[in-house]
Amino acid sequence: MRVPTAASAALLIALIVSLTPSPAAAEETTLTVDATATREPISPYVYGQFIEHLGRCIYGGLWAEMLEDRKFYYPVTGEAPAWEMFKPGERSYDGEGHPYELLVRSPWMILGPKDGVEMVTEGAFVGEHSPRITLPGDGTLAGLQQERLGLEAGREYTGRIVLSGDASAAPVEVSLVWGGGASDRETVRIDQLGGDYTTHPLSFTARGATDNGRLEITSRGSGRLTIGTASIMPSDNILGWRADTLAVVKELNSPVYRWPGGNFVSGYDWKDGIGDRDRRPPRKNPAWKGVESNDVGLHEFMDLVREIETESYVAVNTGLGDAASAAEQVQYANGSVDTPMGRLRAENGHPEPFGIEWWAIGNEMFGDWQLGHMPLTAYVEKHKEVVDAMRAVDPGIRPIAVGAVGEWSQTMLANAADHMELLSEHLYWQDKDDVPAHVEQVIEGIRRVADAHREYRKELPSLKGKDIRIALDEWNYWYGPNEYGELGTRYFLQDGLGIAAGLHEMFRNSDLFLMANYAQTVNVIGAVKTTKTAAEMEPTGLVLALYRHRFGTVPVEVGGVTAPLDVAAAWTRDRTALTVAVVNPTDEARQIALDVRGAEPTGEGMRFVLTGTDRWAHNAPGRPRGVDVTRTSLETGADRIAVAPLSVTLQVVRAR
Repeated sequence: MRVPTAASAALLIALIVSLTPSPAAAEETTLTVDATATREPISPYVYGQFIEHLGRCIYGGLWAEMLEDRKFYYPVTGEAPAWEMFKPGERSYDGEGHPYELLVRSPWMILGPKDGVEMVTEGAFVGEHSPRITLPGDGTLAGLQQERLGLEAGREYTGRIVLSGDASAAPVEVSLVWGGGASDRETVRIDQLGGDYTTHPLSFTARGATDNGRLEITSRGSGRLTIGTASIMPSDNILGWRADTLAVVKELNSPVYRWPGGNFVSGYDWKDGIGDRDRRPPRKNPAWKGVESNDVGLHEFMDLVREIETESYVAVNTGLGDAASAAEQVQYANGSVDTPMGRLRAENGHPEPFGIEWWAIGNEMFGDWQLGHMPLTAYVEKHKEVVDAMRAVDPGIRPIAVGAVGEWSQTMLANAADHMELLSEHLYWQDKDDVPAHVEQVIEGIRRVADAHREYRKELPSLKGKDIRIALDEWNYWYGPNEYGELGTRYFLQDGLGIAAGLHEMFRNSDLFLMANYAQTVNVIGAVKTTKTAAEMEPTGLVLALYRHRFGTVPVEVGGVTAPLDVAAAWTRDRTALTVAVVNPTDEARQIALDVRGAEPTGEGMRFVLTGTDRWAHNAPGRPRGVDVTRTSLETGADRIAVAPLSVTLQVVRAR
């Protein structure tokens, strides 16, 4: 084979270039924006969020506790810890094939003789039983340990352990271990024990990093030692909440959070979540898998609300719960210290009322999967009974009723309109074969709900003179492998595009949608995903944060751009800038010329573009982002929008 000379190679390259067709220029479309044709302002509540006691949303995601089953719901038997394994679906987007694991047996392992540990019910510290260890008395090490702790080198950890036992069982050593060497541990020594349970503080600094650290609780003494409970958290936790997760959650800047469920609430007794955290009983999660430790209750939720500067939206149990319990919950939250429940709240550390306004009256009671499900006519009466009881305690509450477009919503509005401020609707979507269809289903679903409610307003006499709007208090995609715990599905660029288009449809119906709560915030179909030591924003979360921070509040009419592109525009609140957002679910770049009517653009602006390499681009904690937002200042050219393939482009144009 003859090797070409440099000159002949250059000629060959020039020939190839001359014969290769130039890529077609991006098709240009003119977008008309009528800045004078305004609609009802966008409610900030449409950027709401939802957290539920499910999977790793709270425990293992938001909450900083590192120990599993710290209150010994499962008996310690000497059997190896066991997890239920769920394999991903056939599509493995990154080849990792992550399963998720759900604890189904005690995570505590026995050190020393297995027959030396028994679960005692009489005098148990919390729950049904506590582990009692009978020590060999011959200097043999005995106790319990838990592995699979995520530790970072140089990081401090704090906690506590509750113990009782014979004086001869001391000293007890509690060790945090990060490796296999003799020096790969730090130990806290407890020199005195007694017959009563006593809480002992713990403090450690890890000097190595591992995903399989462990906590050991051991003694070489004699007699008996009972472990009531234990806790270990990173010392930078914020009132028990993970600092790294909260930092990402704060970027969402969501104005309202719905809690504690979801299906969970229909079997939840809110009183299990108040009082001494270590004494709150562990329960089987009433609606989902796993154990509910009750470490997070109303007080902890309100701590979170204050820390991230949002509003609370609390669901009451209308499944297995009743009106009396709901009324007591309102009094506990909002009553003065002169009321029985307000006094109990003060005794639990918060004399000032929480002042919760938004209350969800149940969850999805239309579904036969819901605990306490009943026929529609019976539920209408229960709903009214519960609201009457709650209003008798606090007339200022803002109740949100359970809805489901069709007979359920229509009947609730026809017969209980005086007992609600908003009506909830829930929408979820699966995957579609192509991205435009994947995005369009969200637009269609939200439009269908809006159209139905417009018909109710025309047809129902009960709505005359009323303005009962929609709380879309669960909405999201829901498909794919569970990689971040129970229902911990990953999200992709295509999902971010769909969420943006869903916001657009709510903006187009801003007179109807007063609230929307993305379901859910962390891990469980969440906008944020976490590992043991890191947190990251999903593409869907990036979209919500982008619009919350950058999109305007007064929608204006747009025209000239057709599907599959989706466009929305709005004035900023002070009417100094127009914001224009374009969702492009296609593989082709577009050029859009702006024709603004009724306002004069100044030529200055900013452009924000969210995109990735392909529809399956995604983000993962601790790794470089596959989907991100870039920002460009526009000193000139603000009258045009360059739209990348598979992107959300938000342009802010100064105008007067």
